[in-house]
Amino acid sequence: MTDLATIVTSLGQCYDAVESLCGRLSTDQWRARSLCPDWDMRGVITHLGMMERVMTGWLPASAAETAPLDRIGPYFEEVAALDDNDFAARIADIFTARRADLAGLTEQDLERPSWTPIGPRTYGGFLEIRIFDFWVHERDIAAPLGWPTDDGGPRAEIALGQVESSLGYIVGKKVGLPDGASIVIRLTGPVVRELSVVVDGRARAVDHVDQPDVELTTDTVTFIQLAAGRIDPQAQIDAGKVSWTGDDELGNLAARNLNFTI
Repeated sequence: MTDLATIVTSLGQCYDAVESLCGRLSTDQWRARSLCPDWDMRGVITHLGMMERVMTGWLPASAAETAPLDRIGPYFEEVAALDDNDFAARIADIFTARRADLAGLTEQDLERPSWTPIGPRTYGGFLEIRIFDFWVHERDIAAPLGWPTDDGGPRAEIALGQVESSLGYIVGKKVGLPDGASIVIRLTGPVVRELSVVVDGRARAVDHVDQPDVELTTDTVTFIQLAAGRIDPQAQIDAGKVSWTGDDELGNLAARNLNFTI
């Protein structure tokens, strides 16, 4: 589990990044297509604000207690009526309220059993999911516009951690690596990592594989965006952003089937 200070700082940076994007978007850019399927830029930010509005002032009493999801309908009605400037201001207000919530958290609060949209976790785990969501959606906006993003540091490590936690599922179910096979995914940066998976009845992450059947090499951003289903694998292969050595068939299969969430 990530420590409290890192979670609070990382979420604060997520809020700052989205507020900065809001301040830069022109009228046309608000309606431009993002990397997220079916959403324009305003739709992405509406989504991010929605869950933060739901979580404002809420701490879970148990994993069986859902967040106040009854806030979702009124939130969408409210923001739909706002022009772009007022919408950006409303999002900033929600983030300000969330910063105040985070300032009052304790390490013990992170250990609270919690409902999350993907099943029971701790509250700290829920906040890590939120960081992953912000990290991906920030690039959904910035990448199509050619705007730079800060792709390293704790936020990237937390976002990558969400993909790592599903690596057995990705390799076993999405890639379909056969029994007895192994793969190493080498991430060149900004977060440098070696991710190893073996299949022995079921796919599972391991610390190291000496002689994997295939080694896939890419960068952190490309890897997470492929896992999130945001970018076309063939385009990344053609651009040299994804490559592999070893078993060509398995490498080709892995490069094209990393996506596990949208």
